[in-house]
Amino acid sequence: MTQTPNLPPLIESNSEEYGDSGVVSTVAIAGHPFHPLLVTFPIAFLVGAFATDLGYWLTTDPFWARASVWLLGAGFISGIVAALTGMMDFLKIDRVRKRRAGWFHMVGNVAALLLTLVNWVLRLRNGIIEPIVPTGLLLSLVVATLLGVTGWYGAELVYRHKVAVIGYNSRREPS
Repeated sequence: MTQTPNLPPLIESNSEEYGDSGVVSTVAIAGHPFHPLLVTFPIAFLVGAFATDLGYWLTTDPFWARASVWLLGAGFISGIVAALTGMMDFLKIDRVRKRRAGWFHMVGNVAALLLTLVNWVLRLRNGIIEPIVPTGLLLSLVVATLLGVTGWYGAELVYRHKVAVIGYNSRREPS
């Protein structure tokens, strides 16, 4: 058996998982999971919002402020849809709840969505441009950073713990 790294809390390995065929997602068509497909949208929108906030900060062009509002809205709405599919896996797959990566991934993404909602509402309530520097820019930076961290843990679930792969089709731990 190949030795797998165990560096808590970054990497939590389980040698039985390393050798098994994995666990299918609860929200899938023909075994192909939706969550990994859907997360690409909020990630792109919310990292894009950070980029457009930087664009506004560097140029003061209102175009970037308007783009940020749209990206925050699209990121929040698409993030809710992605979160629903991820939450189904979290609630129904034992392996996800038993791993720190599952908890870090879920809690971090919920925090990112809440911060995005605050950022979006601030801009809609106080005018599109006013809340950008420094509050909106800082919130966008924190969200983009959180998405990088939670993305790491999501990848840990897929590649190390073999969640949401075409596997033996049981949501319970192997015996």
